[in-house]
Amino acid sequence: MAPGCKVAVIGSAGNVGASVVFSLVNTTYPADIMMVDVNQRLVRGQAMDLADAAWPTGHRVRTANLKEAGQADLIIITAGARQQPGELRDGLLDRNYEILHSILSGLKPVNPNAVVLMISNPVDVLTGIAQNITGLPKSQVFGSGTLLDSGRLRNYLAKLINVRQTSIHCHVLGEHGDSQFVGWSSARIGGVKLDQFPEMQTIDKAKIEHDIARTAYDIIEAKGATYYGVGVCGAILATSVLQNQHDIRSVCCHSTKWGGYVSTPAVICSRGIDRVLELDLDNEETEKMEHAVERIKGQTKRFVE
Repeated sequence: MAPGCKVAVIGSAGNVGASVVFSLVNTTYPADIMMVDVNQRLVRGQAMDLADAAWPTGHRVRTANLKEAGQADLIIITAGARQQPGELRDGLLDRNYEILHSILSGLKPVNPNAVVLMISNPVDVLTGIAQNITGLPKSQVFGSGTLLDSGRLRNYLAKLINVRQTSIHCHVLGEHGDSQFVGWSSARIGGVKLDQFPEMQTIDKAKIEHDIARTAYDIIEAKGATYYGVGVCGAILATSVLQNQHDIRSVCCHSTKWGGYVSTPAVICSRGIDRVLELDLDNEETEKMEHAVERIKGQTKRFVE
């Protein structure tokens, strides 16, 4: 996409949306960022504040309505009910479906070339619903998926093995939720299998998976919401689209192999998902992936004809 293309962030008066915009304006690829929210007074203040933060990198930050947002090149949806302490992400589904349906109706007619990035939870279910409602090609609608979970995992492994996070290729798979799991069998550091590192011989992998999956709940319990980490992830994915970077990220995307939306590594480009990468999973991991896919399909079916 060309510099100055239009990016709409829906729900940007809230913590997550504002964090996405703040992270995005700190990138060096100028864009016309439209902030949209039902709370017009708050989103106006957020836009003014973030415009002040954008001057070093040349981004334009302004408010807009849903009709304008529907014609953006990249539409990022962060709007949704706040997850309460102790509440599972699945519990947000009914409330956030209503919000999503209202948003997507207001966006129409949607730019047929737009890429839609879903961040609202439960993200894997809502991404499939968004694709169904908009009618856009599946490759143009994807979600943040397990990108943040994979980042948390890499932070842990980086400290354990004393290497840089970006040198670790290990993905959290399935869903951004309680049935997520780690693709241990395909994990590598510098081309070396993760299990070959001495530090991995005595760790409890099941405990690591549990702790990574529970991180968001711990943050919500402590401060009420998570937003900085997911804000950075949103900006990373937006930049991958805007700059046609062909980055490989763990995102929620439509997999032909699994027959639906699921979180797995994919190549991100200006058209959205360029291709989905299929990892070699062992038998136990394959069963976990099948379980995650069935959970997502079952929840999606309630809202998709």
